[in-house]
Amino acid sequence: KNNLKDKKILISASATREPIDRVRFITNYSTGKMGFALAETAVNYGADVTLITGPTCLQDPPGARTIHVITAEEMRKQVMNYFMDSDVFISAAAVADFKPVKQYSGKIKKEGQETFTVKLAKNIDILKEAGEKKTNQILVGFAAEAQDLLENALIKLKTKKLDYIIANDITRKDSGFGTNTNKVIIIDNEGEKKDLPLMS
Repeated sequence: KNNLKDKKILISASATREPIDRVRFITNYSTGKMGFALAETAVNYGADVTLITGPTCLQDPPGARTIHVITAEEMRKQVMNYFMDSDVFISAAAVADFKPVKQYSGKIKKEGQETFTVKLAKNIDILKEAGEKKTNQILVGFAAEAQDLLENALIKLKTKKLDYIIANDITRKDSGFGTNTNKVIIIDNEGEKKDLPLMS
């Protein structure tokens, strides 16, 4: 029960939101279930757990230090506050890959407009930054893919200097965003693969 005692585990969870105006935003389907389950498990194993989460309907896991954020920049700031002092960083959050170049004040009105264009720019990459700054931390990332699962996971593993990547196929009905089960393949930085069965 206490084999993670004295270990500091940093976990990110859920989706970030990138505002278009005061009403609308760019986001994705992540609910935070995976990150929250990881935080709860780490607490049960005796770890000192910090959970940085985007918006979610889930209850904060008992025993974890939970910090709520909205945007990718807010998540990055909080992750980096705790990262250098952590033993493990598990990046389970689905950080928005793009954000609007311009955030409009107030609410964009639809009257008089048949179309409306939102220009997007690439967002910050929190996990890549962690990989560049890491000393002795173990880095774990997730690859939620709709095609070429293993190929894309391996690319992410190498380019972000991760120790482990958790690959899951989001096209499966029993795996991915919002489900209570998941089917994953764990790959380490030497290419060893552990193909797990469907689990809670």
